[in-house]
Amino acid sequence: MKAIVLKKYGSPSDLALEEHPTPTPKPDEVLVKIVATAVNDWDWCLTRAKPFYIRLLCGFFSPKVRIPGAEISGVVEKRGSEVTTLAEGDAVYADISECGFGGFAEYVCVPASTVSKKPESISHFQAAALPHAAMLAIQGLFDSGELQPGQSLLANGAGGGVGTLAVQLAKAHGVDDVTGVDSADKAASMKEQGYNKTIDYQAEDFTRNGGQYHLILDTKTNRFPLSYLRALHPGGRYVTVGGRTRHLLLTFLVAPLIHLFTKKRIRIVGIQTNRDLDQVSELCASGKLTPLVEGPFPLKEAPRLVQRFGEGRHQGKIILTTQTP
Repeated sequence: MKAIVLKKYGSPSDLALEEHPTPTPKPDEVLVKIVATAVNDWDWCLTRAKPFYIRLLCGFFSPKVRIPGAEISGVVEKRGSEVTTLAEGDAVYADISECGFGGFAEYVCVPASTVSKKPESISHFQAAALPHAAMLAIQGLFDSGELQPGQSLLANGAGGGVGTLAVQLAKAHGVDDVTGVDSADKAASMKEQGYNKTIDYQAEDFTRNGGQYHLILDTKTNRFPLSYLRALHPGGRYVTVGGRTRHLLLTFLVAPLIHLFTKKRIRIVGIQTNRDLDQVSELCASGKLTPLVEGPFPLKEAPRLVQRFGEGRHQGKIILTTQTP
């Protein structure tokens, strides 16, 4: 099979399209013929071994993960002898980051319990944009953020995969006041996704403009946690789903003290992969959730597109496909 292979840490330019052995499923696994995969933060971090904890998780001197790619959508090609919940030919999608990655390839083997059946109402290209980003959005908004109908929401990094799903999920939950923060070139697409107001982070600091929100959902975490308190209503909540390591660490350390003295809550989402995919499937089927995608692009373009992701120039999710035109 063809796969994008990572042989050494460095930069996305070190990724290469090569022939790689097609895996064979274990008794509890399925072999998935991948149609589409999405670029996400795991791929950007893994190729560069940054932040440092990537080396602790994925190999200190050289990568143990040879094929990146965490989000997939495809078709069950073969099932292991113990698999009874899926049949060959079933369309499935999943976040496979806890299964060793491997999405940047034509085939991957994963435990059958990991994947969910793809909604018929969306394409493989759309489905690949959902597993990781939608879990972060759902668990950030509702589990950690406790967002309620009628409240106000601000999303920082609103034009990416999590942000473009978060606004749709919030609107479906009865939240009408939703503000998005990102670069000016993403404002039009953010409006199309449902944001009532957009803020260009290069022109305006949302923590200093006087606005206050019941919930801030942050995909960037590019400042210290005390900065966000100004933009929260009394009793408001700040939830981060990712960002700079030192800011995340400080957020974890000061969160109890902030709540003790201000009654405002600061939380970090520890993602539970694939937990809410059935809910996502229902929302897609009802037309309440439609991912924004760039692409699909040929798999061979992965190096360029991982770099584009890392620079934050993408809108929604970047999708790669193994299909040939």
